[in-house]
Amino acid sequence: MLRDEDRIFRNLYGFDDWGLDGARRRGSWDGTAALLAKGRDWIIDEMKKSGLRGRGGAGFPTGLKWSFMPKEVGERPHYLVVNADESEPGTCKDRDILRHEPHTLIEGCLIAGFAMNAHAAYIYVRGEFHDEAVALRNAIRQAYDAGLLGENACGSGWKMDVYVHRGAGAYICGEETALLESLEGKKGMPRLKPPFPAGAGLYGCPTTVNNVESIAVAPTILRRGAAWFAGIGRPNNVGTKVFCISGHVNKPCNVEEEMGIPLRELIEKHAGGVRGGWDNLLAVIPGGASVPLLPKSICDTILMDFDSLRAVTSGLGTAAVIVMDKSTDVVKAIARLSQFYKHESCGQCTPCREGTGWMWRVMERLVRGDADPSEIDALDNVSRQIEGHTICALGDAAAWPVQGLIRHFRPELERRIAERRGRPMAAE
Repeated sequence: MLRDEDRIFRNLYGFDDWGLDGARRRGSWDGTAALLAKGRDWIIDEMKKSGLRGRGGAGFPTGLKWSFMPKEVGERPHYLVVNADESEPGTCKDRDILRHEPHTLIEGCLIAGFAMNAHAAYIYVRGEFHDEAVALRNAIRQAYDAGLLGENACGSGWKMDVYVHRGAGAYICGEETALLESLEGKKGMPRLKPPFPAGAGLYGCPTTVNNVESIAVAPTILRRGAAWFAGIGRPNNVGTKVFCISGHVNKPCNVEEEMGIPLRELIEKHAGGVRGGWDNLLAVIPGGASVPLLPKSICDTILMDFDSLRAVTSGLGTAAVIVMDKSTDVVKAIARLSQFYKHESCGQCTPCREGTGWMWRVMERLVRGDADPSEIDALDNVSRQIEGHTICALGDAAAWPVQGLIRHFRPELERRIAERRGRPMAAE
């Protein structure tokens, strides 16, 4: 369990002042110029040593991603883009950082921008996050007024500007290249890669896109040292992580904990346990709606980190834990997710455009048991034709919940089909 002194987000619940004075009391903007004075190579090297993996879902090493940016600035300027388009069902961690800890993000933008030779950072905020965008803009204004941003940020001699761009609430714009398209004023549709954003990103210029949490933790890591952060959690799965716990728990919450905490301990210590007790647990989606669910038998012992969840054919994703007790119609729950992904597909790729709608329609029939048993295998097969065959990962996100349902709850699907077939027609 994470010690209080190791928490990075000390105002996650908004009990303290979100503004500059409160942020400084909590340690933000402390010696920022001295960190910049150590140079770009030192910053990127420390981020690599820290073992921080991207907190937006993919888990790619953050320091390594920063190092992909060109070392020298040519004719094209460099950009930092922060992905605050938090649209994954069950995920609400970045929202609280924007509302209650905006200065951790703004300071992170300055440090990351400096490390990547970027003079401008764009924070792309989900359209529905009105209050969060207002708080973020006010915090940016405070930073400019205090000389922490602008022509001579923190007295370091580095010019840094931070802008807030509000999206229109499209899930697909959470994908980094679709976000860049939207930021340029175009329809949010993913780009083919390569070229990758580090080579040709925003306006065709070298760009790094990072999640809010990934950028917001950087200043504390650099202040306290890479070894401190790397000493929390498990090898290759280190540091602290903000978990979102929702669904059938007694106290839904966001909580910062160490990576690798047992799922059961996370739920029972922070969310008041499963409604009706642990034995009333049916399944958990451990990392936001796009990762496969896990039955209680796995949830009993599973650890909450990238590698442990991958080993059981699921994923940490955004670490949004969605708890379902035995009152849940699990087939209907996954059908609802299938409808969501069908609705949010941009339609660019045929497997996703056609396949998400097909999976949703089959799932709706499976909810009623109005299907043939052979269609379960057909559904699994189609999901695998979608997975890995699209420009972005939305196809995977649509396929994985369905695959998880078939993997762990196939008997329930078969029971519904058998029950409906055994029911006399007059009763329908």
